[in-house]
Amino acid sequence: MDVLLRARRVVTAAGEVARSIGVRDGRVAAVEPLDADLTAAEVVELGADEVLLPGLVDTHVHMNDPGRTAWEGFGSATRAAAAGGVTTVVDMPLNSIPPTTDIAALRTKRRTAEGRVYVDVGFWGGAVPGNLGDLRGLHDAGVFGFKGFLLHSGVDEFPPLEPDELAAALREIGSFDALMTVHAEDAHTVAHAPAPCGARYRDFLRSRPRLAENLAIARVIELARRTGCRVHLLHLSSADALPVIRSARRDGVRLTVETCPHYLTFSAEEIADGATQFKCCPPIREAANRELLWQGLADGTIDCVVSDHSPCTPELKRFDSGDFGAAWGGIASLQLGLPAVWTEARRRGHALTDVVRWMAQRPAEQAGLADRGRIALGRQADFCVFAPDQVFVVDQERLHHRNPVTPYHGRPLAGVVRTTWLRGVPIDLDSPPQGRLLTRGGA
Repeated sequence: MDVLLRARRVVTAAGEVARSIGVRDGRVAAVEPLDADLTAAEVVELGADEVLLPGLVDTHVHMNDPGRTAWEGFGSATRAAAAGGVTTVVDMPLNSIPPTTDIAALRTKRRTAEGRVYVDVGFWGGAVPGNLGDLRGLHDAGVFGFKGFLLHSGVDEFPPLEPDELAAALREIGSFDALMTVHAEDAHTVAHAPAPCGARYRDFLRSRPRLAENLAIARVIELARRTGCRVHLLHLSSADALPVIRSARRDGVRLTVETCPHYLTFSAEEIADGATQFKCCPPIREAANRELLWQGLADGTIDCVVSDHSPCTPELKRFDSGDFGAAWGGIASLQLGLPAVWTEARRRGHALTDVVRWMAQRPAEQAGLADRGRIALGRQADFCVFAPDQVFVVDQERLHHRNPVTPYHGRPLAGVVRTTWLRGVPIDLDSPPQGRLLTRGGA
């Protein structure tokens, strides 16, 4: 073996167990009892307070590079990912300029990322009006699937799909069995809701009602049923949609669902007026809704938890006025997802095995990343050394994403990432980055 890691607590398919994990050529070559007679060039003994987890997989990250690198970039985002125990991310197709809606834009994005990523990075393609003919080419070029919006995305260069355009995109994407991910909020409902202006969070919440999510999700499910396309619902916020999702799955609709740490952590009742660092779309809803999302995770209706890391410059959050209508909507949390979810999960009786399923195994499965997301023979040797009982208070100035803004600032969280390993080597943020660019099916 190149490396042997011995730990009293390792999260594997068998649960949380004592194991020795051997690594050879960047892959897991042995999963044996703790006292197994194995040799390696290097032996690492984890501390009694540490747990060895698989590296997390975050399939919903906006790195905004190229074009909006003042907001974020491949270097800063992947540093934050590595610091948070995340070893694989998949970059969203919008907020960069150009957006990833054709092969030329994908090539531009890959050239921009080359040599700058600290973790492995894949790419989603975009489905927008007028690029139906580009979707198969993007798929063949290795994107992990496609993303579309049903209302304004926040940036003009990534327009939303009308219902007939969404249906056409699903038919096309389904014809080569790719995955379509959808930001599901109904544009008509949002357009007729109260305007999102002013500093009162409750007014902003009324501007993005649950009905907008519920109607859009129902429409997406019906189109998925008709076309047979695999569909993934992004950042579920409204727990009202859970019964419809369960029903669709019972009917055989090929549907997966994600939610995000901020929907599982915060509640509308605690968000102060003018606190625009909490603005995201769909919005953070009430505490009772949050608890129903946790139930949806527990019973498997919600498959996974990913960050939807969508940062911007401090000026765009409009802290000068606290105006929720004018502020950019997005939560910066890539580095904090694991402790945020673990803090709330253990309060509700969940184990680290559950968190690993939601944040490593299921996102990897959803994106088709068959060689990661678990500690098992033959898998890529990506690990997170996690101290689950160590408590810290979030200081946004110590985070690695580009701009020091996050709603988690000042919040006490449980769980500290001590080391992150990529292909059997600890990630050193003071050394040149060693991450790889991924295509669907391989590097």
